[in-house]
Amino acid sequence: YHLLFGGFMKNKIIKGTLILSVSSIIAKFLGIFFRWPLVMLIGDEGIGYYQMTYPLYMFFIGIVSGMPIAVSKFVSERSAYGDKESIVSIIKASLRIMIFLGVGTSIILLVFSNPIINLLKWDSKVYLCFIGISIAPISVCLLGVFRGVFQGMENMVPTGISQIIEQIIRVVVGVSLAYLLLYKGIHYAAGGASFGAVIGGIIATVFIVIMYLKFSIKYFDGINRKNINGRKYVGKILKIAIPLSLGATVSTIMVLIDSILVPQMLLNAGYTNREATVLYGQLTGKVSVIINVPLALAVALGTSVIPTLSRLFVLNKMEEFKDKVIMCFKLSSYIAFPCFISMYFLAYPIMNVIFPNNTDGYNILRYAAVSIPFIIFSQVSISILQSTNNYIRPVINLLIGCFIKVIVTLILTGNSEFNIYGAVLATIFSYILTSYLNFSAIKKKLNINLNILDIIITPLFSSLLMIIIALLSFDYFYKMSGSTVLSIFICGIIGGIIYILSLVLFKMRELSSIFTSIK
Repeated sequence: YHLLFGGFMKNKIIKGTLILSVSSIIAKFLGIFFRWPLVMLIGDEGIGYYQMTYPLYMFFIGIVSGMPIAVSKFVSERSAYGDKESIVSIIKASLRIMIFLGVGTSIILLVFSNPIINLLKWDSKVYLCFIGISIAPISVCLLGVFRGVFQGMENMVPTGISQIIEQIIRVVVGVSLAYLLLYKGIHYAAGGASFGAVIGGIIATVFIVIMYLKFSIKYFDGINRKNINGRKYVGKILKIAIPLSLGATVSTIMVLIDSILVPQMLLNAGYTNREATVLYGQLTGKVSVIINVPLALAVALGTSVIPTLSRLFVLNKMEEFKDKVIMCFKLSSYIAFPCFISMYFLAYPIMNVIFPNNTDGYNILRYAAVSIPFIIFSQVSISILQSTNNYIRPVINLLIGCFIKVIVTLILTGNSEFNIYGAVLATIFSYILTSYLNFSAIKKKLNINLNILDIIITPLFSSLLMIIIALLSFDYFYKMSGSTVLSIFICGIIGGIIYILSLVLFKMRELSSIFTSIK
């Protein structure tokens, strides 16, 4: 018991990952509950309208995402030396930058909404969704700063709680507005749903600001914060935040590419405008939502990694640093392979449970699941490189992957034989290449020997054994009960137990090394 729980909670990476993982999974499941009534209300077509502008929202998040990471890194490093005055300067500088960026972006999006919609060749019915996402940048910017502060202090609780609050409000308000506006048309209902996300962000911002004010009274007690000027850190923060944001922006560009190219290529493949919107809605409004649940674990791991690895790196504790890096990849592998295998072989029942009587798109989920390990490895490796001041290399690697995605999307998605599956293959190929390039950079720049086979063999074989038992149990209980929900729930529990037991049976050399690093 002490080894499994006491040891885990002493390890800050694992502790932070667990907190953010639990909150992220809850948030993602709330997101699924958000999509479920939306799909019932507005169908794949309405989800297509909602999702068409969503990548632009994610693109903005990518632009500003470098700031919380930079804040987290600076706060972690200054905290290691007990330099509270510098932490105050960092917070003031980052707030100055983000308020300017958030307000400025919202004004630009609101003023140029119609020209942007026309430029991207979107259906004019997405206008209300676009207005909704145009208001969001202000709360996104403030949330980013305060989450970065808490993460830098290696306190993941405020971030986790704010994520859950944001999703709860988003579900309640978004679905309510969609229902109330449905009588005016599907596109009005989709617009109402997008406003729910905005209000969720505002409420989450209010919560985390209150948490920060309570924290700052105790932590900065005795420090005259009014006389501390944050200007000296503006340049330093931007120097780190800009390349970090470029990396995140390239990642969101991959999603934005789909919103621009996929509907157009489907039209070229012979589909009508409505059919293209429906297929795009299935890919981004259903499949991506389900796949984002395991990917949330990787994001949580990456977020927890940066402050801990930055602290070890700045203190020059390289042996401990290398151990943590290897541990991160092994944890990533334990997350990636059971999720990939489960979604590949149980795509239909999973889709049927989450979207009852609306399982269209389950084959897209099956093949999209192949990308899960590569996206997870890519995200974690980016965080590792960023924690060691290697900011440019991940950006270059992502750009190369992005280029491959564009080429494959153009070639395959416009082909009627591949259609929407061309976009799925493009994502898989792009992240395979990005992961490989990042692995190579870590080996070369950090002199860390990453044995890929050693990292993936045990969880891969354990996942295969798990799915065999899970499929047999699903068939058995489905024949007995006739309930997909009950059967998938029971086979999930059995599969999880088999996965853990099989890891033990394979002697778990990887897990042994993790326990060693925890002690």
